[in-house]
Amino acid sequence: MRRRTVTAGNLDEILAMTAPAQPAEQAAQTPAAVPPPREDHGLRTEFEFELPRGYVDEAGTVHRHGAMRLATARDELRPQIDLRVKENPAYLSVVLLSQVITRIGTITDVHAGIVERMYATDVAFLQDFYRRVNSEGHTRAAVTCPHCEGGFEVDLSGGRLGES
Repeated sequence: MRRRTVTAGNLDEILAMTAPAQPAEQAAQTPAAVPPPREDHGLRTEFEFELPRGYVDEAGTVHRHGAMRLATARDELRPQIDLRVKENPAYLSVVLLSQVITRIGTITDVHAGIVERMYATDVAFLQDFYRRVNSEGHTRAAVTCPHCEGGFEVDLSGGRLGES
């Protein structure tokens, strides 16, 4: 028996090669590329945010609104083998954020270079946002009014101060 090393990159290829072959008649009757209907289980996997300062692109456009998806185990493991992270462990958050941010303004191809060019306050906000979304499962925080001592919740995913 021949052993084969499986990596995340060639897993789909191996599954396709080892899948049972369909008879020609059955393959002709099966509609091509029709995905099964998705069930909504009420799990929220993407969270909107608004950056405190905003990312300024090469054209000078400020992008403040964006979205971040929930992280997977793969997202957390992949930066560990990144050479930039091995050389500088502080780069871990840049690589991790670039993987889970799905868009910033009109930019949908978010990569480490974009996160590198963000203001430090925005990166700190995104790190905290990542922790809240992935550890606690929500973006709400309990706060207490310094004047009346009343407690309430605020949503940290965006919006202006004082808005609910």
